[in-house]
Amino acid sequence: MNAQISLQRRIDEYLAERRRLGFELRSRDTLLAGFARYVAERHHDGPLTVELMTDWARQDKQHRGTPGTWAVRLARLRHFARYLQQFEPDTEIPDAFTFGPEPGRVAPHIFHEEEIIDLLAAARQLEPRGSLRPATYETLFGLMASTGLRVSEALHLHDDDVDLKNGLLTVRQTKFAKSRRLPIHPSTAEALLRYRRQRMQQIPTAADMPFLISSRGRRLGQPLGDRQAHRVFNELRDSLGWVNRGGHAAPRLHDLRHTFVVRRLMLWHAEDTDIDQMMLALSTYLGHAEIFYTYWYLTAVPELMSLAGAKFERFVDLGGNGDE
Repeated sequence: MNAQISLQRRIDEYLAERRRLGFELRSRDTLLAGFARYVAERHHDGPLTVELMTDWARQDKQHRGTPGTWAVRLARLRHFARYLQQFEPDTEIPDAFTFGPEPGRVAPHIFHEEEIIDLLAAARQLEPRGSLRPATYETLFGLMASTGLRVSEALHLHDDDVDLKNGLLTVRQTKFAKSRRLPIHPSTAEALLRYRRQRMQQIPTAADMPFLISSRGRRLGQPLGDRQAHRVFNELRDSLGWVNRGGHAAPRLHDLRHTFVVRRLMLWHAEDTDIDQMMLALSTYLGHAEIFYTYWYLTAVPELMSLAGAKFERFVDLGGNGDE
């Protein structure tokens, strides 16, 4: 193989094909272009080898020097190597566990319904009493729990994005630069309407106004800040004394989003819904760039693994009874 020119061309073709299939491929082009430069600098000629690819994986710019980092880099390269093999049959494919498993996502804390009720009740008791602040945080936490919005998405909602007449939220230019419209439950719409009316008593609605606003000092009427939201949540969490059931140091505000997903999947399990048929819709609703981010919940959350295991046991029992 002519290392730099033809390899880079194959990389460009690979990325173009993946993007046509809907993959975002964040930073993948930079990573693979770096591999092409590495191959050229080594004056490598001929098929790509496992040795070449593993040596490159160890060349981490940040010099973190950890097998987990190498495993992530090599995994991205393995995808391209499999693609390249159809054109260059002698291309070698590194073993997926050359550097051990890729570092996985940590299991979230899945809130019990009572914990969410207690969180909202605690938010209503925030100081100063009678101000908009308690209602703002109760609305933020309740909105995340009932829609699965990312905290950034909830905080960036403008008043015009909240269509309570039709029960729709417009989430604009989110984490993966996409916008989407989300239907909301009538009870959620009622809660948002109550908050809007309270807010209008203090600040008249203006063009391009944020939906959730700060109500203190010079920030009155300004968007509620991310740091503020996390600080208040952490204070309430610590006061409520929850037992942490996740893999992080403590329950996080973002775990409200995880809880929404898990509760929806558990409901579908209970209704015997075909999960595979619904996963694409759920992935779109959540704003995931790739559907495997949604499937992750099925293997990472004990509550869902327990349901799947029970369903499999019933399947095995039915098969056994039929053979008798």
